[in-house]
Amino acid sequence: LRERHGSRPLRLAVPGRTIVLLLSPDDVGRVLAESPEPFTPDTVEKHAALGKFQPHGSLISRGRPRRERRRFNEAVLETHRPLHHLSGPMLVRIGEECDRLAAETEDAGGLDWRRFERAWWRIVRRVVFGDGAADDRTVIDLLDALRRSANWAYLTPTRARAREALAERLREHLDRAEDGTLAAAVAREAPDPLVDPADQVAHWLFAFDAAGMALMRTLALLAVNRGHRHVARCELGASDPDSPEELPYLRACVLESLRLWPTTPLLLRDGVTETRWGPETLPEGTSFLVYTPLFNRDGERLPFADRFTPGIWTDGTAEADPSITPFSGGPACCPGRNLVLFTVTSALARLLRREEYRLAS
Repeated sequence: LRERHGSRPLRLAVPGRTIVLLLSPDDVGRVLAESPEPFTPDTVEKHAALGKFQPHGSLISRGRPRRERRRFNEAVLETHRPLHHLSGPMLVRIGEECDRLAAETEDAGGLDWRRFERAWWRIVRRVVFGDGAADDRTVIDLLDALRRSANWAYLTPTRARAREALAERLREHLDRAEDGTLAAAVAREAPDPLVDPADQVAHWLFAFDAAGMALMRTLALLAVNRGHRHVARCELGASDPDSPEELPYLRACVLESLRLWPTTPLLLRDGVTETRWGPETLPEGTSFLVYTPLFNRDGERLPFADRFTPGIWTDGTAEADPSITPFSGGPACCPGRNLVLFTVTSALARLLRREEYRLAS
């Protein structure tokens, strides 16, 4: 499309809608930097999908409700801190689950997705809710069922009973507010009535699912890249396994796995006003699409397009490119970015300290 039409925003021929595909990094940067107004994350499709399991989520809100929900998320997740103040007790729980997983892996002779996924969700539930939720697979089953329905967006009805069952289960875990967990941080925050903490937490769990995918892919990348594996092991050798740390090189490896295989292949924004774009004026309600793999692996611009190159996350290269955005970008970027990266890198570090991994096939 870019070869045929050039790099200016491209209108797609969709009846009844104005949908624009962005084809240049600068245009991506503009849309992300100018969110949530005039480019709101609360798009028609996203509202129809996410509304199935988090109808009061920050991403599908506008105006004062969005501001309060965003403020709540940033406060509880401590968006602007590289390490959450609860990273110590979180690290203990992560370590315990990873040690359990490593022992199971050794007995089984290998680590597959199913075994990893069970351990990952135990980590997530213990970090978010505490030990009382460690074995509550039902909360994830309910979420998964609603997400499958959400994939059909406005083509399927709302499953009100399942949604209320999920919300009730989330509220029960949050009300327990175990020490050293995000639930305890929620209890201390005393949110505005508009917030609905259970819906915000539903989105955290949704995002943690993608984080588990990124962890497993990073493990696979390190398994086949001896040089990068050696650098990561050197970083681990110079760190304290019992002390929360950022582990910048291992974190760069995780970010690089997200560049190569983005868990969010489409970033969506809707224009809340008319938008002037060069000589053209786009009407209110225009949908802007960012197909992230195009920019993450753009062979015309990036010499490292299809290579595992963690160094771009430590030398400023990735940060300087407004279109390489594994956690979205601008004012509407993921408020849990640092917390997710801490959880993933800490689990990855624990696994790498225990075992040497190779691909089975």
